[in-house]
Amino acid sequence: MRRMLCMLCMLCMICMLGLTGCRTPGQADPKAPAGSVESLAGMMVGSYTSDAQAKTDPDFKVIELHMAPIWSSRKDGPWLYIEQAAAGSLDKPYRQRVYHLSVSQNPEKSPGTVESVVFELPGDPLTMAGAWQDPKRFDTMVPEALQAREGCTVYVVPNADGTWTGSTDGELCRSTLRGATYATSEVTITATELRSWDRGFDKDGKQVWGAVKGAYRFVKKTPAAPTADPDRAKPMGT
Repeated sequence: MRRMLCMLCMLCMICMLGLTGCRTPGQADPKAPAGSVESLAGMMVGSYTSDAQAKTDPDFKVIELHMAPIWSSRKDGPWLYIEQAAAGSLDKPYRQRVYHLSVSQNPEKSPGTVESVVFELPGDPLTMAGAWQDPKRFDTMVPEALQAREGCTVYVVPNADGTWTGSTDGELCRSTLRGATYATSEVTITATELRSWDRGFDKDGKQVWGAVKGAYRFVKKTPAAPTADPDRAKPMGT
């Protein structure tokens, strides 16, 4: 009996080790429950390109998108650094943001909704260009130094097929880009693709910037292989 109990204890220890596993700091746990914040962050992390879409439709430009985990030791949910650049200007990204993911406490949202709070970098954001390749550069910065974009939080929900979909709330996200008064963002996230439709509207509800036909389709790639064609690229979002 004692020998059997010992064997059972050993099996339990092995199972626990298998569940906890070992992973690189900042890397989402591959065993994170589907529909969890950690699962979503793991799907988002990576390098993407809209090259395939641009080849079939000239109204879409070649854009490179990178998402990398930062401040991985924090216990308040995943933090991601986001960088977008036109294919011909990879050293001068037109959008640099930090996203903070957590389970939404908004009583108006359905249970299981995850919110992605959007932050701007302090000072000249170009000083952090390329930080997705070396996220430790953020170790010299603290979240309190970031500036939240009020009303621009993106709320996403898990779907039965494992994807996530969501958007900003109404006209709450203020924008002054190209005569806009507010901006909207709609996203679909899968394990291999991120679809993002960012648009700006003036006070009369007329679209003044962003894609007209629909969302940009960013396909995840490994490793990143930038496409150089400056004539086909132009900034698009907030």
